[in-house]
Amino acid sequence: MAISVADLRSTPEGYFTVRWGQPEYTDWIDESMSWKETCYIGDWSFLWERRFRGPDVLKLFSDVSVNSFANFAVGQSKHVIHCNDVGKIIHEGILSRLGDEEFMLFGRGGFWVDYQLRQGCHRATSEPDDWFNFQVSGPNALYVVEKAAGQSIRDIAFMYSGKIRIAGHEVVALRQGMAGEVGYELQGPTEYARPVYEAILEAGKEFGIRRLGGRAAFINHLEACFPTIVTDYLPAIFEDDMAEYLTEFKAAMPAYATTFNIAGSFEADDISAWYRSPVELGWKNRVKLDHDFIGRQALEEELARPRRVIRTLVWNPDDGIDVYASLYRAGKPFHYMEIPRDQRGFMYADKVTRRGQPVGVSTSRGYSYYFRQMLSLCVIDVDCSEVGTEVSVIWGEPGELQKEIRALVAAAPYKKEPANRRSQPVILS
Repeated sequence: MAISVADLRSTPEGYFTVRWGQPEYTDWIDESMSWKETCYIGDWSFLWERRFRGPDVLKLFSDVSVNSFANFAVGQSKHVIHCNDVGKIIHEGILSRLGDEEFMLFGRGGFWVDYQLRQGCHRATSEPDDWFNFQVSGPNALYVVEKAAGQSIRDIAFMYSGKIRIAGHEVVALRQGMAGEVGYELQGPTEYARPVYEAILEAGKEFGIRRLGGRAAFINHLEACFPTIVTDYLPAIFEDDMAEYLTEFKAAMPAYATTFNIAGSFEADDISAWYRSPVELGWKNRVKLDHDFIGRQALEEELARPRRVIRTLVWNPDDGIDVYASLYRAGKPFHYMEIPRDQRGFMYADKVTRRGQPVGVSTSRGYSYYFRQMLSLCVIDVDCSEVGTEVSVIWGEPGELQKEIRALVAAAPYKKEPANRRSQPVILS
């Protein structure tokens, strides 16, 4: 193995500065309610963008992605997923088609696709780019963006983009978002990020806009079931045959983005136990068998006989309260349960059992003020995945004091998205 489980569990560099601006702007409770009641603006400009051009770009992406590109229009975007030979996710991100032969990929996957481009003979070029990426999401998001742009955007379909002008600058408005609500990602060259951001805040004043801080940012991923790299899975890049790519990846990325750490009660001898497939993460509808791609055979078999699926776990409140109560009792307390979620940038994975037998892995644990519940995502055995099934989460690091926390299996996403999130056109009352 290129890296061991012990290396990831003990590496101290896992603490990192939040990449979403300040930890809080008002407070995390207020900010976490914004995408249900008003809207927020969040800054995802730290994502890496790579621009691909050339007549073979679609063939390149088809070869290295589980997605089909048989129908991919100019102005459309796709959630693209790249896997290894055994169907475990290496990277994923959002690919936008800007022109007939021009594409922009947001996320770490740009490094993998560029690496594959250099290994093959596709007629394409690849270069890094630097765009801002502001996410405006919530019931009032449409009104805020329309006011800032001074025009209607109701003809932009879900996962499509339109060009608008904000603060005198051309902006790409992609209709999508990570909060399970109506949302737009506003993108453009970094040099005019500030005036665009300030114009959105100004336009949003009358609509109750909030700035989304780092403490609340991942609660929307949890409630709406958007599994996230490092938080819910490790990229499948730690095998011996990935050593060359891993070296290039680490050299190209800032240090904070190449630090991978694990924590929690889940244990295994091989780091691949922290990898996930698209099927396990609820993305099986992205996997299309109309083309050959890396990992196809493994995923075709898994689609026919899935072993694990993703669900939400609702943690027992009395058991959770006992974890906090232990801080007030004599003796060693249970491992501290950060509110609203762990902030260290670890993949915090906890063992899930049923009648004493391991049946899954819990990740993304967080407190939802909206639901007044402690929730987590869970990749769980199909036989135990029925909503209402009783399971237990083992809380606490291996070798330390542990607490068995009762939990109920629930649907994922836990927060139901409104009917108008994907409908066309957007009509809000």
